[in-house]
Amino acid sequence: MALAFDEYGRPFIILKEQDQKTRLRGIDAQKANISAGKAVARILRTSLGPKGMDKILQSPDGDVTITNDGATILEQMDVDNQIAKLMVELSRSQDYEIGDGTTGVVVMAGALLEQAERLLERGIHPIRIAEGYEMASRIAVEHLEHISQKFDFGASNIEPLVQTCMTTLSSKM
Repeated sequence: MALAFDEYGRPFIILKEQDQKTRLRGIDAQKANISAGKAVARILRTSLGPKGMDKILQSPDGDVTITNDGATILEQMDVDNQIAKLMVELSRSQDYEIGDGTTGVVVMAGALLEQAERLLERGIHPIRIAEGYEMASRIAVEHLEHISQKFDFGASNIEPLVQTCMTTLSSKM
């Protein structure tokens, strides 16, 4: 290790071992990123559902939080990997847009990454995997539109809206 100074006089450290480190490339880099995303999903998976377990989180300053809320868990996690950061951002955007489902989207993304890893091991190109996921998404949306039921409500008939709200909010109480 050596100490050097930049053009503004700020010190920085030069590590001798730095030239021995190699960057991951190709399939190894893809697998490393997939495993980081799967690790984040695995942490949240145990807090999902009616028998979900709470997590005890301790911040660097010693504050303790007990929760099974996915958004809170991810907010307090300190992640370095870019894919893991994307999973945290996915949860944050789900919370911002919908207000619910933060754990579900991360667990679902982890499951999709797990399946993508299996396909990569079989030699399928990543672009083909992404195209397959897009096609599956379109088919799923079409099927959901086909099986969905519409209901009318208005100022004089708010009962369907109340029932929907009660079902939706039952997990939040």
